[in-house]
Amino acid sequence: MTTYIAQFTAKHRIIQVEQNSIFIWHQESGDIDTSLLEDKIKRESAVHFYELMAGNNYPISLGDITVSVWKTMPFNG
Repeated sequence: MTTYIAQFTAKHRIIQVEQNSIFIWHQESGDIDTSLLEDKIKRESAVHFYELMAGNNYPISLGDITVSVWKTMPFNG
C-alpha cells in the first residue's frame, strides 16, 4: 500500500463557502483514478465539512457538492 496526498477544492451548489484542503489516503500502487478520488473526498471529507457549516437546518446532498483535485503525490509524512 502507498500513502498519497491530494490538494483539492470542494464547492457546494448553495452554500457560498469553499473547502480548500488536503486529503490523505492509501491505495495499491498504480494510477490514481481522479473520478474515484473526487467521489471519495466528497463522501469522507466534503459532506462533513458542509454539514458542519449548515448545521441542522439544511440537509446536505452529495449531488450538491463538486470536488476539483488540483495535485496528487506520494506522501511519506
